Amino acid sequence: MHLDLAEELARIVGARFVRTAPAELGTFASDGLPTLHRTPALVVFPGSTDEVSRVLALLAARDVPFVARGAGTGLSGGALAEAPAALVTLTRLARIRRVDAANRRAVVEPGVVNVALSRAAAPFGLMYAPDPSSQTACTIGGNVAENAGGPHCLKYGVTTNHVLALEVVLPSGAVVRLGSPGGEPWGPDLVGVFVGSEGLFGIATEITVRLVPVPPQVRTMLADYTSLRQAGEAVSAVIAEGIVPAALEMMDRSAIQMVESSVYAAGYPADAAAVLLVELDGRGGAVEADARLAQAILVRSGARAVRVARDAAERERLWQGRKKAFGAMGRAGADLVVQDTVVPRTALPDVLEEIAAIGARYRLRVTNVFHAGDGNLHPNLSFDASDPDQLARVRAASAEIMRTCVAAGGTITGEHGVGLDKLAYLPLVCGPDELGLMAAVRRVFDPGERANPGKVLPTGAAAAGLREWRPWSAS
Repeated sequence: MHLDLAEELARIVGARFVRTAPAELGTFASDGLPTLHRTPALVVFPGSTDEVSRVLALLAARDVPFVARGAGTGLSGGALAEAPAALVTLTRLARIRRVDAANRRAVVEPGVVNVALSRAAAPFGLMYAPDPSSQTACTIGGNVAENAGGPHCLKYGVTTNHVLALEVVLPSGAVVRLGSPGGEPWGPDLVGVFVGSEGLFGIATEITVRLVPVPPQVRTMLADYTSLRQAGEAVSAVIAEGIVPAALEMMDRSAIQMVESSVYAAGYPADAAAVLLVELDGRGGAVEADARLAQAILVRSGARAVRVARDAAERERLWQGRKKAFGAMGRAGADLVVQDTVVPRTALPDVLEEIAAIGARYRLRVTNVFHAGDGNLHPNLSFDASDPDQLARVRAASAEIMRTCVAAGGTITGEHGVGLDKLAYLPLVCGPDELGLMAAVRRVFDPGERANPGKVLPTGAAAAGLREWRPWSAS
């Protein structure tokens, strides 16, 4: 059946933009999470909103489920499609349609790489603030689907805070517009509902985003600690003083040593238990005052030294070590699971110690590189996925980390999404009523539940216990 469908799709997008060969499909069997693999029935590459609309209308007519995919950098298995599902890959929709400097906004297609947008805005003194660590590869469409964050989201907010309007192709093939170029002016915030919906509601084919001015003054500091607990306590101490850093990141000894032994070496002190990367930006006088206060707090909280970047080159080097840390971890094992949880800042010291204990219990190397300022943890587990015992230990340790973070008042994901990976953890944070309401919202956009099936929300027997939400009517 998929060959007939492939021929019909080829009439819409062209034969070269439909893939069915097993070797080609294998290219799309994984995303950034190495523990899950799914092979789609076929892959189709539409090149315009019209082609996306016609593709989804055809899939609807044939009752074929589909999954949207961008660069495949996701870390929750959210962009995986399993036959009979088709994979709709959006990398051809990669145009920056316009940068409107006067109104500080840009209109882009979903396949635009994140960093390319800030580069396009830079000549106007503007930037796109959300900056995931994968920003040199990840796409804006995927950022919208996952409500991606990044180091500078502590001050500037996550993706949803920067999306003004969307052109969306619904699973039926219908094209709708959500929001407005000036932001949502009235009624329900449908843009806010769509951002972070993980591909369950349709495909965004045009995204209007807010741009912000490049700050005139930036101060970047590296504080190193001989105690992981002291570093965790320093995070709360900085925020408690009323300082809102542009970024406040933490790396533990394992991360520091891997970075410093790689091509991404940034000059971090290899004997430190942890480092904090603190960045302040804004106008000169305010930045200087905050920088002096932050430096004093860091020293008072036990920092062995606080290094201030002297120029843009040193600042870039410090950030390269942080943003390329995940690549450096390839030296520790054949595979890497980048977990994603959130805890209150005040819980960081205790939770980090418990995560270290979990790693020891399961005989796994755990490396922490994360957005400390907003408590968004990324415990990274290095292992070899070809070893069934190691794979089982990684899964068990991941589940224990999730339970630990929820017990500390946190939740199961901050930016990577639920996808497939975290379905089993949903009962830790959501009851049947909440999940039932979410499922009802999904059916408004996709009554047949064909978009990204089996992800985010329980389906089939697992969904049997959910409360079914219906429109209220008088009896």
